[in-house]
Amino acid sequence: MSSPVTPAAAKSSPSFDPAASLLRGVAPIRAGEGNSFLLRRLHSLSGIVPIGAFLIEHLVSNVTAMKGPTAYSGTVEFLNGLPFVFSLELFGIWIPIAFHALYGFYIWYRGDSNVTSYPWQGNWMYTAQRWTGGIAFFYIIWHTYTLRFIGVGLAHSPGASFGKVQVQLFDPLLLAFYFVGIISASWHFAYGLWLFAAKWGITVGERARQKFLVVCMGLFLLLSALGVISVRGFRKYPLQRTDPQGAYQIQKGEVPPPQE
Repeated sequence: MSSPVTPAAAKSSPSFDPAASLLRGVAPIRAGEGNSFLLRRLHSLSGIVPIGAFLIEHLVSNVTAMKGPTAYSGTVEFLNGLPFVFSLELFGIWIPIAFHALYGFYIWYRGDSNVTSYPWQGNWMYTAQRWTGGIAFFYIIWHTYTLRFIGVGLAHSPGASFGKVQVQLFDPLLLAFYFVGIISASWHFAYGLWLFAAKWGITVGERARQKFLVVCMGLFLLLSALGVISVRGFRKYPLQRTDPQGAYQIQKGEVPPPQE
């Protein structure tokens, strides 16, 4: 969600202070670089809106799993029934994610974390930001493919959504991958929000940045907690059916009680 922090790149700024920049873990978005400046602006902004907003909505929606399969399928049905849902997903989710991820990989390729040569907090945070972004991107691809393109279609059988998620969360390896993906996405957004505020001049001065960092780390913990809560919701019910007939019964409320 941010441009790389490297001594070589940062020196292009006339007011560059190497020690201060590395300690803060944030380099300014520089003007006068043509398309690169515009792309970095779009990359920084897209990580907050719409991608960050979608992440929050997705995690909050998943918490409805605590209310059971019927309530969760109702949420899925509502989201699939939004007007112009295909266009909303294409232009509000998938294209922004693709741009943010691919340009982020380009930034990573052009950058140098210098963790061993410059072992300060900023470079470690930069490295974590790059790796969590990569992990989250591949998790999103896997998560979307398995839920949207394998098995019964959720657009026509939203009642199957609960069971399709359960199949993943009842597998120990996939459960571990889920936790890694959620934690990575939560960190990448929360720390990216801090970088966004610093780069766009919202938080001015070291004291303001340190205070906002505490807020962002609290947001990271909150988003991660939402992911854990949703897992509890899916795993406390017996494995639900994912065939069209079973999905229809779930939508009608014919669901076994949760496990004790």
